[in-house]
Amino acid sequence: MTEDSSWLFPLIALVAFLYGSVGHGGASGYLAVMALAGWPIASMRAVALSLNILVAGAGTSQFKKRGFLKGNLLWPFVITSVPAAAVMAGFPLEDQVTRRVLAGVLIWSAYRLILGRGQARRKRLVAPKLPSALAWGLIMGALSGMVGVGGGIFLSPLLLTMGWATAKETAATTAAFILLNSAAGLVGIARAGIWPEFPMESWILFALSAWAGGWLGSKTGAGRWSGGMIRNVLGFVLVIAAVKFLL
Repeated sequence: MTEDSSWLFPLIALVAFLYGSVGHGGASGYLAVMALAGWPIASMRAVALSLNILVAGAGTSQFKKRGFLKGNLLWPFVITSVPAAAVMAGFPLEDQVTRRVLAGVLIWSAYRLILGRGQARRKRLVAPKLPSALAWGLIMGALSGMVGVGGGIFLSPLLLTMGWATAKETAATTAAFILLNSAAGLVGIARAGIWPEFPMESWILFALSAWAGGWLGSKTGAGRWSGGMIRNVLGFVLVIAAVKFLL
């Protein structure tokens, strides 16, 4: 972290606020901010996952208190996603491969922010079949661990478009899914011995920024603000970061 990196703190807080308001941890946003700052991928993954735990933890607590977290919807996905995230987080990948995968994740996130506002409208929700949930969990967990996200950007659109959960249930399930996968990813990184050298005082400032933004976002229910200009601006930032990775 350079001496002129203090501008990252308000951006981290803003990302945490926006994502936390809809039950997400914000890892893809943190990755975008750190990519624009030119950080090495090894440091980015670990920092993004640790911030994810703080923000997604706050969101999980808020939604659980209101009764929106359904265990029978969450566990079929995390049974396979958690071990997959732990394994892939510690798997040594070529830098260019990681950059391309990460660019794809950021572009998908931008699509969901800018264009992916619709959701399947069904008169009656249907429960996901166990084999399907296990397969999707494995795929999402592997991608999550590999690029350093919690997987919410994959799970949310899946739950909504398949008609497996309401919007509130989706936010609750996504928050818990991100929390568990992020913790698994950090365990995988630590066990593989690829923990980055990062000043503790800098991480504390990052953590405080993310926690404050995430807590405020989940507390005030600012998900309604994520439409229009805010979605477009945040999506634009993700696209810029994706292009930066591809180049």
